[in-house]
Amino acid sequence: MVAEPFLVSWVVLLVRLPAGPSRHRVAVWRELRRIGALSLGQGTWTVPDVPVFADGLARASRLAGEAGGEVVALAASGRTDTDAQRLKELFAAARTADWAEFLDDCDKYEAELAKEIRTAKFTLAELEEEEQSLERLRRWHRDLTARDVFGSPEAPQAAERLKQCAAACEGYAERVFTALHQGSKDGG
Repeated sequence: MVAEPFLVSWVVLLVRLPAGPSRHRVAVWRELRRIGALSLGQGTWTVPDVPVFADGLARASRLAGEAGGEVVALAASGRTDTDAQRLKELFAAARTADWAEFLDDCDKYEAELAKEIRTAKFTLAELEEEEQSLERLRRWHRDLTARDVFGSPEAPQAAERLKQCAAACEGYAERVFTALHQGSKDGG
């Protein structure tokens, strides 16, 4: 975790791509969004200069090169403490938005489980689907945690919500196994 804004070094990417086909722009954009890069404007992105972003930056640069474009990477910091603080605030706000989306998906996940319980949909296929959804939440949480270098206040709540989702899935799994084994006890 990085402590003071004026101590933060940033990687600024200047991305230039051919006008077409658009799939190349989309591929580079997706990669930069996936790693949590902050868009500063048309073709300009930044992340704190920490190892967690290195592979994603390299992938984005490779994609741009394969498309006939180029990436210029600059080492930067805020010119003043105010500038440095503003970069940190913008990056932190993006992480807050990521965590809010994650928390919203946790709510949707638990609502989906509650619906399956209400409708007594206790099948192995449904359980497998819910377990896959939980695994997606776990991967997403791991990715968000890795790129949350300034320690967003929402991170502990998100970790707790993920635990609640896992517990809810475990409860659903128990109901599925009970329902599946009930017939063998009755017919026994």
